[in-house]
Amino acid sequence: MAVEDERERGRSAPRDGSATRPAGRLGGTGREDSEHAEHPVRRGPRRVSAPQAMRSASEQLEELLGRAPESVSAVRPTDEGWQADVEVEELSRVPETTSVMASYRVSLDEEGALMSYERTRRYTRGQIDRGT
Repeated sequence: MAVEDERERGRSAPRDGSATRPAGRLGGTGREDSEHAEHPVRRGPRRVSAPQAMRSASEQLEELLGRAPESVSAVRPTDEGWQADVEVEELSRVPETTSVMASYRVSLDEEGALMSYERTRRYTRGQIDRGT
């Protein structure tokens, strides 16, 4: 019985109302729970996934241009985050194959926030790139 009483005391809260937890367990921060931790674990921004970067590039460019993007034709990781090429209809014409399109290069940080954009190309919708 004495051993069983000892185990029960180890699991119950102290009589003074303070909570206890065995030393060395991980807390909610992912750091070791120790009063003498010299260097807290620091984590940088988390890189969004490629699909999230594509959506983010489209949404933020639409907000700036006031036109809905038609597609994202490229997305690639960079040292700073992401770079995407976004296709936008700039001038609607009839027939649709004569509408004026633009390709924008969008730079995003690791979290998907737009850092810069530039128009890199204008073309008609019906235009086909010639292979080299």
